Amino acid sequence: MVDLLGARSVSEIFALHARERGDRPAVAIVKDPSDPTSAQRISYAQLDRAASEFARELLEVCPVGSRVLLLQPTSAEFVASVLGCIYAGMVAVPSSMPGRYQQDQQRVLGIARDAAADCVLTTPDERDEVVNWAEQQGFSTPVLSLSFDPACRADRSDEVRVHEADRETVAVLQYTSGSTTDPKGSVVTHGNLLANAATTAAAFPMEDGERFGGWLPNYHDMGLIGLILSPLLAGCGTALMSPTLFLRRPRAWLQLIQNFDIALSAAPNFAYDLCLSKVSEDDIRGLDLSGWKYAVSGSEPVSAPVLDDFASRFAPTGFRPESFVPCFGMAEATLLVTATPGRPPAVLRCDPDGLERNRVEPAADGTGRALVSCGEPRDIEARIVDPRTLEELPLGGVGEIWLRGESVVRGYWHNDAATRATFGQRLDGEGGFLRTGDLGVLIGGELYVTGRIKEMMIIRGRNIYPHDIEAELRRHHQPLRDVVGSVVSVPTDRGDDGHLVVIHEVRRQATEEELSRLGAGMRTTLAREFGLHADAVVILRRGGVRRTTSGKVQRSVMRSLYVRGELRPLWADGYVPRTELTAAGTGEPS
Repeated sequence: MVDLLGARSVSEIFALHARERGDRPAVAIVKDPSDPTSAQRISYAQLDRAASEFARELLEVCPVGSRVLLLQPTSAEFVASVLGCIYAGMVAVPSSMPGRYQQDQQRVLGIARDAAADCVLTTPDERDEVVNWAEQQGFSTPVLSLSFDPACRADRSDEVRVHEADRETVAVLQYTSGSTTDPKGSVVTHGNLLANAATTAAAFPMEDGERFGGWLPNYHDMGLIGLILSPLLAGCGTALMSPTLFLRRPRAWLQLIQNFDIALSAAPNFAYDLCLSKVSEDDIRGLDLSGWKYAVSGSEPVSAPVLDDFASRFAPTGFRPESFVPCFGMAEATLLVTATPGRPPAVLRCDPDGLERNRVEPAADGTGRALVSCGEPRDIEARIVDPRTLEELPLGGVGEIWLRGESVVRGYWHNDAATRATFGQRLDGEGGFLRTGDLGVLIGGELYVTGRIKEMMIIRGRNIYPHDIEAELRRHHQPLRDVVGSVVSVPTDRGDDGHLVVIHEVRRQATEEELSRLGAGMRTTLAREFGLHADAVVILRRGGVRRTTSGKVQRSVMRSLYVRGELRPLWADGYVPRTELTAAGTGEPS
C-alpha cells in the first residue's frame, strides 16, 4: 500500500501511480449506468498525461500560486483540471455551474470574488454558458476551456515540470455550502489531502478490483474528496455519474454500484429515502447490491427509520444492514472525521426531555428520539465542549464538537475574523482545536450528532432541534414525503425568538380543503409528538424551500424570507405576507 502519510505532496503520489500502475483504471465517467460499455474509462497514465497537459495550458495564462475557478460538470475534464492545477502549483477552486437562477449565479460570483480567481477553467461544451455568466456579472477573469484527450501520448517531461509542492502547499479552496452563513473557503493543503486519504483508506479497506463511486457533486467535499481525490490517492479508482441523473432516476445510482464493482458509495440521508419511494419492486428484482460493502451516509442528519426501511426493502438484492456506515465529516476537517464500518448502525434511544437539557439519557420505554452513531473518531481528536463556557463537558453531556488533527485545515481563505473564531481554539491549556458548530455527544467512544448550534431553537425555554420536527412530520404525513421543510423560530413582540413557524413543501398539487386538513394534521402531530404549538404553518409548492448546492436546507434563509414576508404559500395559517400587510394600510413598504 502506498505511504500517504510519508509522502511530500499529492503530485508525488500521482507520479508514483503513473509509473507503477499506469495501465490500471483510475476513473470511469458513466453516462448510462445500466450499460457498462458506455463509460469513458481513464487509466492512471492517461490521467497523469492529461493533468500535465492541463498544467502546461494553465501556466501559459496564470503564474504559480493562482486560484483557478473550476466550472465543469462531472467529467474527465474536471478530474484532470483538479490535478492540472495541483501539477502547476495553482489552487483549484471547485464550484457549481452558474445555472439559470439568479441566486445560483450570485453564489458562484461570490466564490469567484472571494477566492480572487485568476482564471476560470471550463469545458468546450460549457464555455458559452460560463462566458455569458462572466459578462453579465462583470467578471473579467480569463476563461479557458480544455478537452480531455485520451489519445495524448506525450511524455510527462515533454509537457510540464510538475511544481515541487510540499505538505504545507495549498491545493484546494473548498467552499462550504453556505447552509447557515455565506460560503467560506476552507484552505486545504497537500498535507490535509494526504492525511485524510490515509484515514479513509484505513477506515475502508478495499480488495483488488473494488472501487469507490457515486453521483455526488464534484464541487462538494463528499464528492471531490470522498469520491475523487481520496480513492485516486489510495490507488483504487472511482466511477462517477451525474447528480442530475440520480435525481431524475434514482435507480441509476444502484445500477452504477452493481455494474462498476463499487464497494464504497456515499450519499446524504435523503438519497436513501428517495430510493425507497422511487425505485419500484420490478427495479429491485433486477438489482444485485451484494458487492456494496460500505454504504456511507453523511452530510445531513441520519434517520434510523430510513436506514431500517432501506435495509429491509433492498434485502432481496443482497444488501446487508452492516453495509451502512453513518459518518460525520466536514470541509474544515478536509472530510472524514468519524466512521465505524462492518456492523449494523448503532442506534441510541434517548429521552427527549433530557436532550432538551443537553443530556443524553436512555428513554424509559425504549422509544424516545433515535440518535444514530456516526462511529469512532478516525485519526483525529474529538472533544465535547460547552459552547458558552468553553469548558469540556463530562461524558453524556451534549455540547459543541471540537476537533484536532492533521486533517484539520489551516483556516478560511482571506477571512481572518472567521478563522480566529473557528480555528486554533484552546481547551484546558491545549491549542489547535477546530470549533465545528455542530452539537453532539460522545458515548462509548462513538460520536452522536444532535444538531447545529445556529439552527437549534429555544422555544419557551426548551432546546428544540428543527430536523427532528421535520422528520416526524414527513413520517406522519404522506404528502410531505420526498420533499423538504424548514422549521424556524422568529421574533415575538417581546423581542425573543419564541414563535415557532413550520414551513414545508408539498409533493403535489392539492385542493384548498386538502391543504387545510394537512395543515391541521401537522399542528396535531407537533402537539402530540413534541408538546409544541405552531404559531404559523406555511405550505409551499415543491422547490419552495431554499437549499444549498449540496441539498442542505437553508433554514436561516427561510427564516429571513418568512420575516420579510417574501414567501408565496399554497396555503398558510397564521402567516400574513408583507404584501397583504401593505394592502391593509399598515404603511410598511413592500
